[in-house]
Amino acid sequence: SEHQSITRDVSGEGVQQALLKMIEGTKAGVPAQGGRKHPMQDLIYMDTSNILFICGGAFDGLAEIIKNRKGGKVIGFNSPIQTKEEEIKENILSKVEPEDLVKFGLIPEFIGRLPIITTINELGKDALKEILEKPKNSLIKQYKKLFELDGVELVLNDDAIEAIVNKALERKTGARGLRSILEDIVKEVMFELPSKENISKCIITKEVITEKAFPEIIEK
Repeated sequence: SEHQSITRDVSGEGVQQALLKMIEGTKAGVPAQGGRKHPMQDLIYMDTSNILFICGGAFDGLAEIIKNRKGGKVIGFNSPIQTKEEEIKENILSKVEPEDLVKFGLIPEFIGRLPIITTINELGKDALKEILEKPKNSLIKQYKKLFELDGVELVLNDDAIEAIVNKALERKTGARGLRSILEDIVKEVMFELPSKENISKCIITKEVITEKAFPEIIEK
């Protein structure tokens, strides 16, 4: 409504102002059980002066601000003409200055308390595949463990893993998107497992991801 548009802090400046004290060091009162359900509870005070704050985000639209500041000349004379869109964007973001962040919507006082500004490139196919498989508590290992609780072996062939990674790249959701893709694949089977005692193996193929086929079920 019109009244809401007047009172709402669209820029988020109020939040930034509130974070200033916390970043520079203060004793912040924190409700141990959450503030909304238990408004009358005692607060636990936390000293933030020795906390390292690392702030990050996608900053959608920042590349255009930097490009406008530099007049569109951001790639350099020696760069190939057929540069990929992602590579161009990463090249632009690496040239970010505090004034660009101010135009983006951050207040100068907030930027001043974050003296180091750096950019991180988007995760590529190899990195996403490694996140999916390699860590001790990787997503695939987590789901395999869940299936083991019902006595079922979960198998994802190489083509299926490749398809999951490609889908995450298409969605541009990075590593966070891997869990939702996997969840969509196995949730129906996981729902049925407790009611079936004769299943020994569940095989996820490429077609399960690309064509929404049902996983291959192997009975005992």
